[in-house]
Parts: sequence; structure tokens; C-alpha cells
Amino acid sequence: MTTSIRSQCTRAPWRRSLVGCVAWLVSAVLLGCAPSADTVGKPSGEAAKHADAAPEVDKDSVTTDKPAPANATTSAETPAADTSPPKQIVADGKAAEGNASWPVFRGNALADGVAASPLDENPALLWKHAVKDGMFESTPIIHDGTVYVGGLNGYFYALDLVTGNEKWKYHSELGFRAPAAIRDGLVYIGDTEGRFFCLDAATGESKWGFSTDAEINAGANFYKDNVIIGSQNGSLYCNNAQTGAEVWKYSIDNMIQCSPTIVENRVFLAGCDSILHIIDVETGQRVAQVEIQDPTGVTPAAAGDRIYFATQGARVMCVDWRAAKIVWVYEHATKNNPHQSSPAVSQGLVVIGGRDRMVHGIKADSGEEAWLFPTRRNIDGSPVIVGNRAYIGGGDGRVYGLNLASGEKVWEYEAGGDFVGSPAVAAGRLVIANGMGDILCFGTPDK
Repeated sequence: MTTSIRSQCTRAPWRRSLVGCVAWLVSAVLLGCAPSADTVGKPSGEAAKHADAAPEVDKDSVTTDKPAPANATTSAETPAADTSPPKQIVADGKAAEGNASWPVFRGNALADGVAASPLDENPALLWKHAVKDGMFESTPIIHDGTVYVGGLNGYFYALDLVTGNEKWKYHSELGFRAPAAIRDGLVYIGDTEGRFFCLDAATGESKWGFSTDAEINAGANFYKDNVIIGSQNGSLYCNNAQTGAEVWKYSIDNMIQCSPTIVENRVFLAGCDSILHIIDVETGQRVAQVEIQDPTGVTPAAAGDRIYFATQGARVMCVDWRAAKIVWVYEHATKNNPHQSSPAVSQGLVVIGGRDRMVHGIKADSGEEAWLFPTRRNIDGSPVIVGNRAYIGGGDGRVYGLNLASGEKVWEYEAGGDFVGSPAVAAGRLVIANGMGDILCFGTPDK
């Protein structure tokens, strides 16, 4: 299956009603969120009914490699000012409690992109799961020794974190761009048809689902007993996580392509309507909004009283969410390329990729440029911060490890293809998927 990518706020919700399509196109023209030329198929009858039975596992689609020397390079690294977590050897995919899970798109409810688990300072490729005729744009999640990731070939996969072997897979005709989310033995995932599924995390059995009639390419988040998910139909849904019953719905005037970020009793939504929405997560009522000049599909990262995100207008922004005021705006001096990467925030730095082929390190307090790291292609994936390093996949098919303080490259792996999704880090392992249909797992090499 081929797709036209990559612009946030540009994918057309093909399966909505005729009236909805007309309204969406008018909104797109006015707000600069024009549709792309993505081509998709029709859903099968069983998929449309959210069939309870998981499809038969295709064992031929799994490639399990023995730990082998990775084509990785390292260079001298100057430690960041903050001390990184201690090096941790994880031979069996297990880790101390709190380190073994990456349950949502950006790792936690704050969406700060910071890993609780350490990672070997020279991670090696431990296994590769190759999907024939596959293509991945989504970000994996990791929980309880299992990797969950959806592909554009129509399958959502559960893989063993240690071996890369397939546990089960769930079929949806049009496939998955969205990252999944997991809690209490249930995994939640939206597809490009606009259907939102709740599956048994152990078996892939369908528990409940509903249709939004427009593509879902963002991940869910959780608050108390509820799961929260956005759709390109312009609505943010809050549903009971166990039953699927709707608690509230909040709608905007354009598409939603970011995952919701939650701080205390607030949920933050950066929309294609060029507004940062601040919503009471208990009631679904708007508390405040901030005009941000340009549309965005970037998931905001929270740190204290501040929210960080970027826009299609090449701006990275910091907002004081309690005051609902912009604190600073960062723009590169000469480049004017959109950002589709979601930021990671740690140790006084905001790290974000750009379609200008650079990774940007920005001072979190002032918005001043701290460093730049150039790559060979656009960067649509989002970084993950692990101790004193930031890891990010690029459009050039490379995964980079950068010193957080200086932006210097200290590790690199060339996988080929391209990376639109982002890394997930848990249990001493980094997992990422690419456009060639490969799911790659890095960690401590055998001695």
C-alpha cells in the first residue's frame, strides 16, 4: 500500500458524509489545512463490525534476528550538566517497576517524551520484525513485555519485547497511523477509517468500539476511569475506558491530529483551527484558549505551568497554561519549514525535529536556540529523552542519539527507509518502526 505523506493537518477524512466533507473542505481552505492525496481501500464486513475473534496469526510475517552487531557509530560525548540514570543491563526484557512501560504516544500523560527507563550507552540491534509489503508511520507502545504497533497494511501487531515474535494481530482494512495506548489489560487504537477499538491486550479480542467517521491518527490518553481520543472530524471524545460509554465530547472548527495532553484536571488540545484549547477534563467544558496563529497537529508537552508545542508556521511556542498566555516563540533565523514533530522536554531543554532537516535544541525558559543538529532529510518523528541523550528517527532512515547538552551526535544506526513514527523506550530497550515495514528493537548487546 502506498501513501502520500506527511503533513499534519493535511490528511483528508475520506469516509465522512458528503455534508461533512463539504464542511471540512471549506474549513480547510479557510484555515490552510488542505487534504493530501492519500489513497485508501474499503473496510471489510468483519472489520466494520469490530469482530471479536482475532484473525489467524501469519507466522511467516515474523523475522527474528539473533543479537548482531549493529551498523552503529559512536563518538566522544560530553556529559550534560545533569547526571544521567545509571546504566542498566536488561537481558530478559524485564525491568524495575516504573521502567518497564511506555503506555501512550509520548510516554506519559504529560506527553513530555521522557523515558523512565535507562538505555545502554551503545545500544545494539537485538531483533528486527520484518512485515512483508508493510509500512509503518505509527509509534509503538510497550507494556508488560509486549510491543504494540499498527501498520498501514491493515494489521495491528502485538510482539514479544524480548524476541520480536508475534503474539497476535488484529485486522482493520484501511490500516493504522495512530499510536496505541494501554491500561488495565486493555489496548486502545484508532484506524484510518475513523473507528476506535478497545482490545484485550493479551489476546487481541475486541471488547468495544465506536466510529468517528473520520481518520484517527493520534493516540489516546487517560484520566481516572476514562480514555480520551481525538479525531479528524474535529471532536475530542471522553469515554469510559471499560465500557466505551461516552462521558463528554468537545468539538472544534477543524481537524484534531494531536494526542491530548493532561495536567492535573486540564486537557490540552492543539488544533488545526490555530488554537490551543484548555479544557476541564472532568466536564469537557472549555476553560480558556490561546490563539497560536497557525494550524498544528503536534502533541503539546507539559512541564510545570508551561506547555510546549510547534506549528505548521515554523514556530515553536511556550504557553503559560495557568495564565493562558504565550511566554515565548522560537523561529529559526533563516528556515521557514513546518514542524510535525512533537517536542520532548527535560533538563531545561526543549528538543524537536523539523521539516528543515534539523533537530532543534531550545532553552525551555527563554526560547533561545541552544543547538542545532543537521540531518539529510525532513524529520517528522518526535524525540525521546533518555538520561542525557535524545533519540530520534529521521526521514533519512537513521536513528540518532544526541548529547542533550550540546546536540552532538554520539550514536547512530542506519536502518534504511524512513521514520515517521517515534521511538518508545522501556525495560532498557528502544523500539521504533519504519516505512520499509521493519520494527526494530535496540538494547544491551550480548557480551
